[in-house]
Amino acid sequence: MGADSNVAPVIIRKKKRQSGGHGHHGGAWKVAYADFVTAMMAFFMLMWLLNATTEEQRKGIADYFSPTIPIARVSGGGDGALAGDTVFAERNRPRMGTGGGRQEAQTAPASDDGREAPVLDAALQSLEEALIGQGGESRVPDRLMRHVVTRVTDEGLVIELFSLPDAPLYDAQGPTATLRTLAGIVARAAGLVENGVAVEAHVRAAPVVLARSRPWEDSADRAQSLRRLLERGGMSPDRMRRVTGHADRTPAVSDPMAARNDRFEVIFLRGAPG
Repeated sequence: MGADSNVAPVIIRKKKRQSGGHGHHGGAWKVAYADFVTAMMAFFMLMWLLNATTEEQRKGIADYFSPTIPIARVSGGGDGALAGDTVFAERNRPRMGTGGGRQEAQTAPASDDGREAPVLDAALQSLEEALIGQGGESRVPDRLMRHVVTRVTDEGLVIELFSLPDAPLYDAQGPTATLRTLAGIVARAAGLVENGVAVEAHVRAAPVVLARSRPWEDSADRAQSLRRLLERGGMSPDRMRRVTGHADRTPAVSDPMAARNDRFEVIFLRGAPG
């Protein structure tokens, strides 16, 4: 026997792969499945949004994602100051006191019914510009601008003052300091024109469980309170044409109990001054 006879033989085992087996496919199927689940979730969220939103809100969402228009010219879609209402396409031509991109007056855009939106005369336009700061310094401080919206109607220039959840204009004690300040600003600005004035007040709806609800009386009392504040601020009583309370019949937003529905309107009427 040779010297290498004690070396163990090397055994090589070959594993035969069975025919017909599927083997290991890796994790690619998990990625495909995750994409499918994500797509289904997005689909169901889309269906829910279509069912849970109004037509105005859907227009606002569509305008937000439109790549061709930097500012939505059709609708707001939200529940803030404009409450999802249109900014340009209503029967009037509103201008926000804040956050709305102040624009110089040009040709009047058409309203929803195809008619030309009303246009202010030079005197009322100067009053609006002084209040919201178009082309210059606003008479309303920035902290109060969020309570103010101006718009143009067939009747004249409407200055709307509205409550916010964290800053009411009227409470159980009467006009708040915010409303008193705003009334003083409007009264002083009213000296720029001689037009007649109308004061209107709206209140939000009360819960049905409220034992005693007086929306008509409350809105009338609030309108009279604002009239007195305007006259105290320097507006001549002879300019007052009407003082009206509208109760809770014309809410500004879809939720009738929202704080936004507590609001006042000071209307500078068209026509002969005074």
